[in-house]
Amino acid sequence: MTTETVRAPIPEGFVMPDFGDRAAAEPQAKGERASGGGYSGPRKMAFICSKGNLDMAYPALIMGNAALSEGVEVHIFFTFWGLDIINKKTNKDLKFTMLGNTAMHMPDLGRLRPGLEHLSMPQGMGMVPGMTGMATKMMKQQMADLDIPDVPEFLDLLQAAGARMYACRLTFDMMKIIEADLHPGVEGVISASDFIEIAEGAQVVFV
Repeated sequence: MTTETVRAPIPEGFVMPDFGDRAAAEPQAKGERASGGGYSGPRKMAFICSKGNLDMAYPALIMGNAALSEGVEVHIFFTFWGLDIINKKTNKDLKFTMLGNTAMHMPDLGRLRPGLEHLSMPQGMGMVPGMTGMATKMMKQQMADLDIPDVPEFLDLLQAAGARMYACRLTFDMMKIIEADLHPGVEGVISASDFIEIAEGAQVVFV
């Protein structure tokens, strides 16, 4: 017995991008290019960091470090509040807040009763005076327990590993930052258009 796939009608004016032949695009083995010269995965990644919270600084830094360890060319563009990550006057003191973060859990609560570690913390607690400081201290301690360096040290490691880092010209001017405030690993202050050219052919990750 055969069944036919029922496809929804394509809306008028809709254009489906051509992603190529999926079968030919899958490598036959790890690290091996598919027959016929198919796509074997990007070797260039471009990260756009737009947030200045502590918990939003680490994703790009960690992924960028992992990519570098795999021999991938890495470019990181810091824009808007993401400039706090590379600003020497702010990156030692990035904050973590519970407000607006419904995924905030406390693993240690599981010791009191199994299952509590998976519950989201009440948003109202984030407004309690001193709660942001306590949450920030807790997150920094959790990262330290896993031997994850703090943000300034992480930037040093990325610079040493060959990451290319850039500050957004628009945000740089808007926030009245001077180049002396930037981490030494930042190669320059460039426009969004400049970074788009640099990121040509890269896998782009927006954080």
